[in-house]
Amino acid sequence: MAGLNLLSDQGFRIDGRKPNELRRIQCKLGVFKQADGSAYIEQGNTKVLATVYGPHEIRGSRAKLLLDRVLVNCQYSMATFSTGERKRRPRGDRKSQEMTMHLKQTFDAAIMTNLYPRSQIDIFVEVLQSDGGNYCASVNAATLALIDAGIPMKDFVCACSASFVNDNPIADINYLEESSGGPELIVATLPKSDQIVFLEQNSRLHEDNLSKVIDLAVKSCKDVYTVLDRTVRDHVSEVSNSHGWDH
Repeated sequence: MAGLNLLSDQGFRIDGRKPNELRRIQCKLGVFKQADGSAYIEQGNTKVLATVYGPHEIRGSRAKLLLDRVLVNCQYSMATFSTGERKRRPRGDRKSQEMTMHLKQTFDAAIMTNLYPRSQIDIFVEVLQSDGGNYCASVNAATLALIDAGIPMKDFVCACSASFVNDNPIADINYLEESSGGPELIVATLPKSDQIVFLEQNSRLHEDNLSKVIDLAVKSCKDVYTVLDRTVRDHVSEVSNSHGWDH
């Protein structure tokens, strides 16, 4: 990808966005009736479906049972057709296992796990189309699905990536920007308190620039929150109206 100019002299990125601008986010709750909660999200060309089941009794080995809190079980997978490459992606490949672990870590920190001791909540996330920011879109979709399932959380969990190009931090990077070899920082926050519940950096970034990139990622999580919060409010008023409830 060398020689590809990710930021024009006028300060625009390849897809026409300004450095701090997010890709367009569209989302919907309650898309899959068989689950307790579900959501679909598009962040740019990355498309993710999340479903939530539970809380329910522990399935399988009782050894997993936690006496004082709920067991959060996550599974991340990518649809075979999600990327341009036509190779098979088994559910158990290393990248998916890593993402599954990251999701569990993130939602363990956000769900009020002590409310459901000795039980289990399942979060399934499938990337239907991949164009960068898969983890972030997965977190945002899972948050909406958990809200749809009525599972109490300390706050929304919102995730966004950021990078650093030509002395500029850039937000919500797409696949082209991701694969250019620059640094990538992934942040998930509880936006009301700005508490960071997940942070990953995948290549070196000089410490002088690190705080700028983290600040932009945290601010971008707040921008994501604005969109998700509006979607939830619209969904609630839609559901209320269809049931003829008063607010």
